[in-house]
Amino acid sequence: MRHRNPLPPMSRRDLLSRMGAGFGSLALAQCLPQIANASARVGADNTPLQPKPPHFAPKAKHVIQLFMPGGPSQVDTFDYKPDIEKHAGERPSLVDRKSLRNTKMGLMPSPFEFKRYGECGKWVSNIFPKVGEVVDDLCFVHSMHTDIPEHAGAILMMNLGHLQPSRPSLGSWLTYGLGTENQNLPGFVAMSPRAQPRGKLANWGNAFLPGAYAGTYINIADMNSERILDDLKNPHLTRSEQRRQADLLSRLNRMHLEQKQKDDMLEASIQSMEMAFRMQFAVPDTFDTSQESQATLEMYGDSEYAKGCLLARRMIERGVRMVQLSHSIDGYDIAWDTGHGDIQGGHARLAQACDQGIAALIKDLKQRGLLDETLVIWGGEFGRAPTSEGQKGRDHDHYGFTVWMAGGGVKPGFSYGSTDEFGLSAVENRVHVHDLHATILHLMGLDHEELTYRYSGRDFRLTDVHGKVIKDILT
Repeated sequence: MRHRNPLPPMSRRDLLSRMGAGFGSLALAQCLPQIANASARVGADNTPLQPKPPHFAPKAKHVIQLFMPGGPSQVDTFDYKPDIEKHAGERPSLVDRKSLRNTKMGLMPSPFEFKRYGECGKWVSNIFPKVGEVVDDLCFVHSMHTDIPEHAGAILMMNLGHLQPSRPSLGSWLTYGLGTENQNLPGFVAMSPRAQPRGKLANWGNAFLPGAYAGTYINIADMNSERILDDLKNPHLTRSEQRRQADLLSRLNRMHLEQKQKDDMLEASIQSMEMAFRMQFAVPDTFDTSQESQATLEMYGDSEYAKGCLLARRMIERGVRMVQLSHSIDGYDIAWDTGHGDIQGGHARLAQACDQGIAALIKDLKQRGLLDETLVIWGGEFGRAPTSEGQKGRDHDHYGFTVWMAGGGVKPGFSYGSTDEFGLSAVENRVHVHDLHATILHLMGLDHEELTYRYSGRDFRLTDVHGKVIKDILT
């Protein structure tokens, strides 16, 4: 005899509806006590960006990197070499390097005049007159060198300490090691007017470090504080409603995370959502430069890069650990590479766009008592050869170039190292990028050999197996 089902036929939609309701009831009974317990755990202990103790007493608490991608020419900015003019058109053995593409071109004098500035008597090109006014606060390193004269790799080396984009950035290492002092803003912010530096995300990425240590990129061309980051505001919910929604979502996600034991992507997603909620109220205030006095605004000037310098000060003032401000112009990602065809026109225009803002940043930090705890770094990924490329340009030079630092425990009005008499190669107290990174970490209270992260069976660090602290430039 055939068995007959006493229940009426059920559609697929009815089946799914009833099953969903039933499972929901069972799940809710299990979730309620767990939600109560999870609520007590959500807080500072679960925040990876909480401030962490350094390895030793730091000289600086914050870093502002004024990054000049494209390779500014050292012999046309801060490394004065009068012997170039004496031997113009010649190709002495010191500059006869096979890796320079234009091997037949001779020395080309700088089209810019240099003069002494400050009590330290530093020679500075006339394209940086405002920076010249603050040289007594700057520490110049004239003996930098790096591995290759190619933009993409050299930019990665300057920002990651490696030639490949698979390593964490300097800012990510700093936030991993120290956390940040403001839980409502990212620990590491990367900015530029319009164009991102070549390599883009890799320059501020976290790679294999937890996602919370990744940098946040902001295009400062749009200076409207309400639109500085996309989708920052929720137009449908009040702040208290958003807070309750975010808390519930965070608890549910953390319960899921506990069940999975460990899931880096889920954990990063949870942290990103929590940060996004807090940022929607902190970011507009941070980026609202109308709060500044008219005197301050006039000191910085109205160029896009100057506005970025002002924003950098406002961010570190609010506890952000590191700010990278890259220089771009007309949407060109390696702006200083205009040096290939026209050093005089290109470098003059680029310097004019950033000179006032950079000098104002140094003065402003000093006036507010922030320079001593803020390390400011200026420089590109390499420099430019003293020989000519074509009639008016210069080729890349990774053998020797200049960076300068200010504040944060470095000697003011001081010059370290030197290139040869024509400015091509570092010859005295040579400093590799790894040494620069080791020094930055040291000034922030971190031992570059101890700041490690175990990944894929080995311990990684920013300086790999290299790097020595430049002790002679420390106060």
